[in-house]
Amino acid sequence: MATVLVVEDERKLRDFVRSYLERAGFTVLSTGSGAEAITLAAEAAPDLVVLDLGLPDVPGETVARELRAAAATPILMLTAKSAEEDRIRGLELGADDYVTKPFSPRELVLRVQAILRRGGPAAEQGVASYGGGALVIDEPQRLVTVRGGTVSLTPTEWGVLVALAGVPGRVYSRFELINRVRGYEFEGYERTVDSHVKNLRRKIESDPGQPQIVQTVLGGGYRLGLARDD
Repeated sequence: MATVLVVEDERKLRDFVRSYLERAGFTVLSTGSGAEAITLAAEAAPDLVVLDLGLPDVPGETVARELRAAAATPILMLTAKSAEEDRIRGLELGADDYVTKPFSPRELVLRVQAILRRGGPAAEQGVASYGGGALVIDEPQRLVTVRGGTVSLTPTEWGVLVALAGVPGRVYSRFELINRVRGYEFEGYERTVDSHVKNLRRKIESDPGQPQIVQTVLGGGYRLGLARDD
């Protein structure tokens, strides 16, 4: 049974979200404080955090940075901001997905379930090496090793990398990637994929400005630039 931490300052909405998640079978912790959310996340190690950006004590963006610096726990952001730039900013902070208020609680539950599925058991059980061992993807353990060091990825970053590694050198469009990783398309998906790739590159590239592992193909999308070691 997965544990979800709900961080929302509006008590009525917080209780509403909690009720729907509990009915879906989740164990739920909740708070209206950003500072308490950081403490709870450290103590309880939830499987996912539902995070409102408009918190009264600590900005949600700051909470997201703190959570992401401590662990790769998935984050689903709640925001009253509907502008695309605000949503993209949230993704660049490390969020796996977002829901704009007002939202359907059923949709929120489905989004939570989708994110956790991406972090669940790997579909293919195996260890693959690329670029003479520069990149190693261990699907059974969900571990990524880059140049000998283990890298912590969010479920969405993991999904993007595994999708690209499926056929090294093949160009995957943004549409293909978002559907492989999330299973659905939505408005702004192109910018969303770009944000996750940007975050991924920060973690796995020696020089994110000149990527060698996750390469951009102008007018096409992205590809894995390393050949598989056979």
